[in-house]
Amino acid sequence: MKKHAPFLGLIAGLIALDQISKAVVVRTVPFYGHASVIPGFFAISHIHNKGAIFGTFSQSGSPLVTIGLIAAQLFALAMVIIYFLKTPASQKGMKLALSLIMAGAVGNFIDRIARGYVIDFLEFHVGRAYFPTFNAADSCITIGAALLVLVFFLRRP
Repeated sequence: MKKHAPFLGLIAGLIALDQISKAVVVRTVPFYGHASVIPGFFAISHIHNKGAIFGTFSQSGSPLVTIGLIAAQLFALAMVIIYFLKTPASQKGMKLALSLIMAGAVGNFIDRIARGYVIDFLEFHVGRAYFPTFNAADSCITIGAALLVLVFFLRRP
C-alpha cells in the first residue's frame, strides 16, 4: 500500500478540491446564476446536471436514468481501481492518469449519490461558440483520459 501512497494522496486532494469548489459555488452563485470572470470567454455559473457527460440524458427525469448512471459509474470506477492496483508502481504516467480518472469519478459520484445530480460551474465561450458547463471532477477525468491515451501511444513495444 505504501507504493500507492503518493497517488492516493493526490486522489484525496483532488476529490477535496472538487467538493470544496462545488460547495463554494453553491454558497456564492445562485442556481442558474452566472458570474463573468473574463467577459466573452469565462464565467462561473451554477447548474445541476442530472445526466451524464455534457448533460446527456439530463432531460429524461426518470429515476431509472439516475440508477443506470450510478451503476455505470460504479462499474467504471471498479475497473479503474482494479487496473490501478495491478499497474506496477514503476509506471508512474499510467498511475497518474488512473489517479486523475479515479478522483474525477469519485467527485462526481459523491454528488450523484448525495444530491441526485452533479454540480457544474465552469463555463467557457467565445462569442456564440459555447462549451458545455463542467466542473473540476470532469477536468480530472478528461486530463486523465488524455494522459492515458498518451501513455499508451508512448509505450515501447
